[in-house]
Formats: sequence, structure tokens, C-alpha cells
Amino acid sequence: QVQLVESGGGLVQAGGSLTLSCAASGSIHSISAMGWYRQVPGKQRELVATITSGGFTNYASAVRGRFTISRDNAKSTVNLQMNSLKPEDTAVYYCWVHTIDMNEYDYWGQGTQVSVSS
Repeated sequence: QVQLVESGGGLVQAGGSLTLSCAASGSIHSISAMGWYRQVPGKQRELVATITSGGFTNYASAVRGRFTISRDNAKSTVNLQMNSLKPEDTAVYYCWVHTIDMNEYDYWGQGTQVSVSS
């Protein structure tokens, strides 16, 4: 089992910046990929950015060039630096980890609200 605790959401004006952080605990030895997803009411949860244990990153086209994902394997944390925020970035952001042990599992954080005003 892996527990995830997120922090850093809030309200910001368009063009501003926020940093989301997520700390993992529990069976952290089994964590492979980490990342962030987001969801707005009435829509499916969508990928924002992911990063592997080796540091390979993947970004949604809507955020590429504005958001940066980073990871500290020693601390089992993943951060999302969000710059040049737009109103359409408003969503609940969820931390995600994928674990590989005897089986593979996905774990999710509780979600943190990011609101961008125009």
C-alpha cells in the first residue's frame, strides 16, 4: 500500500504560477512512475504529466512548455511546477503513482483544487 499526501493547490490569477507537491509513504520501494492528473466536473480525469523512476517525462500537449514535473526518488516526492496558468487549467489535481511488485497497482491522492481566475 502507498499513501499519497498532496499540497500546494489554491487560487491564482491567469499568468501566475503554482507548485503542487506530493509525498508518498508506505511501500515506496515498489513505486515506478509518478505523476499528476486533473479532473473538472462532468469530464474524465486526464493526464497532466508523468515521470518515470529514470526521469523520463511525459506531458499533455495542453501543458507542455508551461508545466514542469520533477521527482525526488530519495524522498519519494513528485512536484508539478505550473507557470503561465490559464483559466482552463482550473481543476482538481490528483497525484498518481504506479507500483510494481508482485502485481501492479495505481494509487491516487485525495486531490487538490487549482483555480485560475481570468
